[in-house]
Amino acid sequence: MSVHESVVIGGGQAGLSASYHLKRRGIDHVLLDANRRPGGAWQHRWDSLTMTDVHGVAALPDSTPPSAPGERANVAVARYFADYEREHDLPVIRPVRVDRVTSRGDLLVVRAGERTWTASTIVNATGTWDRPFVPHYPGIETFGGEQLHTTDYPGAEHFRGRRVLVVGGGASAVQFLGELAPVTDTVWVTRRPPVWRSGEFDREAGHEAVALVEERVRRGLPPASVVSVTGLALRDQERLAESLGAYRRRPMFASIEPGGVRWPDGSVERVDVILWATGFRPAVSHLAPLRLRGPLGGIQLDGTTAVADPRVQLVGYGPSASTIGANRAGRAAAIAVSRRGSRPRDRAAT
Repeated sequence: MSVHESVVIGGGQAGLSASYHLKRRGIDHVLLDANRRPGGAWQHRWDSLTMTDVHGVAALPDSTPPSAPGERANVAVARYFADYEREHDLPVIRPVRVDRVTSRGDLLVVRAGERTWTASTIVNATGTWDRPFVPHYPGIETFGGEQLHTTDYPGAEHFRGRRVLVVGGGASAVQFLGELAPVTDTVWVTRRPPVWRSGEFDREAGHEAVALVEERVRRGLPPASVVSVTGLALRDQERLAESLGAYRRRPMFASIEPGGVRWPDGSVERVDVILWATGFRPAVSHLAPLRLRGPLGGIQLDGTTAVADPRVQLVGYGPSASTIGANRAGRAAAIAVSRRGSRPRDRAAT
């Protein structure tokens, strides 16, 4: 079995960016993607999300992002990624769902069922989409209505005529309320009061936000979302929902009942649906054998390099989990891999 200089795990924006920069540097590698077709997490986003709605798709290296107002994002971005893979002849293998990464001497072994790849380094770009987070509240299992997470959002028409409780303080919650409020009754709850952004969110502001999240992972803390430091803003398409009172936020409920939720004062709010817009966690369980997590609960990084094991680069983690930071992280990871040196490409793994 040959030893690659690197294996990239994940075929989203961060993984494609890393692969592009590795190839430019002449670094022998493969990119393993769990999906059956190109598009990363974008291909799984809800159909009602259009290119008009998204908060921006940063260009992949040496390319131009799609400009297709009104087209479904899960189509336009997936096509963009597919064209990019083909144009740059990136070494993608799919579908490959990595189970675990183990250490063998100074090499790393990437395992997916019965298949294995051996490399001097890995670039992990698995993002967060595979790990939707739903917090546990007392009585959650007793709820008699429908519960679903962002990942399963079927569009506003699905909820017409039903009272929907939207849980979460991020950009997706704001967008869902914008779609839902004009067609049905909504209630919005968040753990903390939302912070609304004033002023334009330009490129400089984006990089400042990424830097704040980057500081957390540098200290070994679990990563926070970029939106947690950028604040929220309403777009033109959400003004109708605003006029309907959709963004009058309520603090979190105390428990979930069969027919709704119970507030801290003991009163019960009837709802038919709970939509959990509560975010995601990093999809890094396959890295557990490498023991990368530190005492503060996160994987401490120096740039994109795991402090606990410098053979491992993480992109699409923490600050690079946004399109703002993904490309820069891909380039940084490729530079870090090249600095570790290379192994003969045809050396047999033992």
